[in-house]
Amino acid sequence: MESNLFSYLRYIKVEKGLAENTIKSYQLDLEKFQRYLEKRNLELPKIRKEHILEFLKELYQPSVNSGKTLDSRSIARILATLRGLFYYLVFDRRIEENPCENVESPRFLSPLPKVLNLEQIDSLLRQPDQNTPAGYRDKVMLDVLYATGLRVSELVSLTLKDLHLDMGYLHCVGKGGKVRVVPLGREALRSLERYLKQVRSSFFKGKPNELLFLNRRGTKLTRQGFWKIISKYGRKAGLPINIKPHLLRHSFATHLLQRGADLRSVQLMLGHSDISTTQIYTHILKERLREIYQQHHPRA
Repeated sequence: MESNLFSYLRYIKVEKGLAENTIKSYQLDLEKFQRYLEKRNLELPKIRKEHILEFLKELYQPSVNSGKTLDSRSIARILATLRGLFYYLVFDRRIEENPCENVESPRFLSPLPKVLNLEQIDSLLRQPDQNTPAGYRDKVMLDVLYATGLRVSELVSLTLKDLHLDMGYLHCVGKGGKVRVVPLGREALRSLERYLKQVRSSFFKGKPNELLFLNRRGTKLTRQGFWKIISKYGRKAGLPINIKPHLLRHSFATHLLQRGADLRSVQLMLGHSDISTTQIYTHILKERLREIYQQHHPRA
């Protein structure tokens, strides 16, 4: 198992280009399965569907998980990891059949993502003091985050070369090193243009930096640093929930769908490799369809 495990982890790192944290999660999942195999003295070629079902059933038992109870979402993720492992082993001709092929994932209800309404977004964006370099930089970062739905790690990693303001879009390097194109709105474009012309140079400490957003030392802003910035403005705006960068990403997607954007386009802008990830927002589409029905159906 160890050689197969190592081979598969190397495959997803090199061939699929997954992030280190994602690979670590895969490894932890597979280590659980490895312990199950060792306890029963089983080898991978002998694994059948009934073994997979037994393993998943055991995962619900706290004693198997050091006293912790795994929920259906976590177990579904582990099953997805096993599917990937066995698919790779079949593809590499190490085994003949994928025992996970007809195993159904546990059913679970996806919690709806929290979002800000338009009034709350406006209030948040008004909080930075635009008369100071740091305040204006913060305003631009909030504008870009809401205009693009970027992850905070993507936002703080933007460089000057990623901007194409004359065309109204930026390039973004997302998970797994995948590059995507994301359009910018009018407000974000105006904020960026002024920031580049009048504000950004005030953060230089010696040699200029190609990064778009810099801290007071003239170096890269950290993810944690920006979390503190956005949380501060959330408190200042008196918003009822703790403001995190992902909240603007969820709000971006929700507001697009509420105004008629299709799910596939939102998937591309968010950088989701699988549209099933974007489907957490389908409740918005259902609400939209209900409104359209009620407005236009003659007997609604």
